[in-house]
Amino acid sequence: MFEFPEIIDIPLAKGIDAGMDWLLTHLDGFFDAVGFIILQVVNGFEAVFLFLPWFILIPLTGLAGWKLVGKWKSGVTFMVMLLLIGSFGYWDLAMRTLALVIASVFFSLLIGIPLGIRMARSDRTQAILQPALDAMQTMPSFVYLIPALMFFGMGKVPAMFATIIYAVPPVIRLTNVGIRTVEREAVEASQAFGATPRQVLWDVQLPLAKPSIMVGVNQTTMMALAMVVMGSMIGAKGLGMEVLIAISRIEVGQGFEAGLSIVILAIIIDRITHSFSEKK
Repeated sequence: MFEFPEIIDIPLAKGIDAGMDWLLTHLDGFFDAVGFIILQVVNGFEAVFLFLPWFILIPLTGLAGWKLVGKWKSGVTFMVMLLLIGSFGYWDLAMRTLALVIASVFFSLLIGIPLGIRMARSDRTQAILQPALDAMQTMPSFVYLIPALMFFGMGKVPAMFATIIYAVPPVIRLTNVGIRTVEREAVEASQAFGATPRQVLWDVQLPLAKPSIMVGVNQTTMMALAMVVMGSMIGAKGLGMEVLIAISRIEVGQGFEAGLSIVILAIIIDRITHSFSEKK
């Protein structure tokens, strides 16, 4: 009596599985092309970060902290933090993780900012995308690893694919919010002087919405870092792999060092990207 009636059965799982099978059968070439592009971008960023010696990259990070955050103490702190990662023996792994994060953010912005602009200019588009963004942000992050594995197999590409899906919603939302909250008087003044819709967007709305958009970039970057670590479960090398190894071997010290290295990268990335949202 108290059990849910069996007659009410919605075969959602079967429908999703059928849709995945159709995609794998008919769009195999498309996913191969997408995977090739993603892999080349990731390898490019990775080659740059691994090519730069630590004694050059650390001072550059310190300089960025000083100039962007606005405090010389921040630059010194960033340098000490990166030296700490090197002292753990995780420099190369940290650079690989950083490359995955930067590549994920690159693709997320490439997708997210145009979609955010489209949402801001169309109520219908916002009504369609809003539930999808809600689902993307509330869905457990491990779920994204399943279709990524089916489409691309093991390695960096599926980790990147899952990371992009997980990290792109904040920049879409905040681009939309930033443009919609631009004062109407500013838009009307530009239109009164004969500005075209494209000029209104590029010369008025986007500059005034920049703080909100940069907060979206900051949130997307932090979510990408969190998901890239989980991506190590499907073959993405980096600091996340060291955490998984430490868990499997029950080595607390190794896990703490790898986890602390991830925290250091997160702090540095957060402070630098957040500084852009405060610039006038």
